[in-house]
Amino acid sequence: MSIIVDKVTKKYGDQKALDRVSVNIKPGEIVGLLGPNGAGKSTLMKILTCFIPPTEGVASVMGFDVQDSPVEVRKLVGYLPESNPLYTDMYIREYLLFVANIHKLGKKANARVNEMIELTGLQIEVHKKIGMLSKGFRQRVGLAQAMIHNPSVLILDEPTAGLDPNQLVEIRQLIKEIGAEKTVILSTHIMQEVEAVCDRVVIINKGRIVADDTTANLTQLKGEDLIEVEFDKAIDQQLFNSLSGLKKHQKIDSRNWLLEPQKGKDIRADLNKWAVSNQINILSMRKKASSMEESFYRLTRDKN
Repeated sequence: MSIIVDKVTKKYGDQKALDRVSVNIKPGEIVGLLGPNGAGKSTLMKILTCFIPPTEGVASVMGFDVQDSPVEVRKLVGYLPESNPLYTDMYIREYLLFVANIHKLGKKANARVNEMIELTGLQIEVHKKIGMLSKGFRQRVGLAQAMIHNPSVLILDEPTAGLDPNQLVEIRQLIKEIGAEKTVILSTHIMQEVEAVCDRVVIINKGRIVADDTTANLTQLKGEDLIEVEFDKAIDQQLFNSLSGLKKHQKIDSRNWLLEPQKGKDIRADLNKWAVSNQINILSMRKKASSMEESFYRLTRDKN
C-alpha cells in the first residue's frame, strides 16, 4: 500500500476533527477526498504530510510512519496546498531550482527543473516572474514544485480552484497523466472533477468516513434511480409522508423535486395516484440516474 491510515483520531481540545478514520490507498490510484467544510479533509492531509501528528492511531506513507519517520515521509510526498504559496517575485525557473535545492537534488536539479517545465507546459511562460502569471499557470508552477523531487505520492488540495474552463481541462488531464505513475489524493468541492479524474472516492463527514467506493458505484448509487418531478404548484414537503414507497425527497425548488424510491420500488403509479388525491397536477416526471453531487448530498446529509 502507498498509504495506510489505521483508526486515526485527531482532537483539538474536546473537538474531534477525525474519529477513528481508516483507509488504505494502493499505488497508482487517484482518490478523491470529499466532504463538507469542517469535515476533516484538511486535517487528514496535514497528518499525511507531517504538518500535525494524530492524537491516536497510525498513519504511514510507503511504509514510513508519519510520526516516527517524518523526514522520510516528506521525501516521498509532494504537496500542493489550496493557497498555493509561491514566491511571486521569482522567475519560474529560478523558483523551481530553489525548490529543487531544498530537496537536495544536487547535480540533477537543472535537469529535473527542465523536465517539470516541459511536463506541466510552462515553456511559453518560463521567462516571466510568477507574479505575472495567470491563475492557471500558477497552479502549474505549484504542481511542478510538488513533483520536483519525484515523489511517490501527490496530495493536491483544490488544485483547480479559480481556473477557467480551458485551464480546468488541461490541469485535470495533467493530473490523470501523473496518476498513471503515482498515487494521488485529490481534495475538491467540484463533483464533475471527481467524476472526470478519480478512480475512487472517499467521503468524510464530521470526522468519519461515510463512503469509500469506486467513482462509478458512487455516481450510480449502486444502480438505483431517482425520479425528477415537476408539479403545477408549490408543494408542502409534509405531503410526501403519505406517498407509498418513497424513501427520501430533495427540494430543487418549490415546484420541482427529486424523489428517491425505496429499494426495488417503482413509485411512478403511486405518485400519480398521490397527486390526484392531493389535487396536484404532474407537469413532468422522468427517471434520473444519480450523480456524484446527489450521492454526496445524501451521504453527508444523512449523517447530520
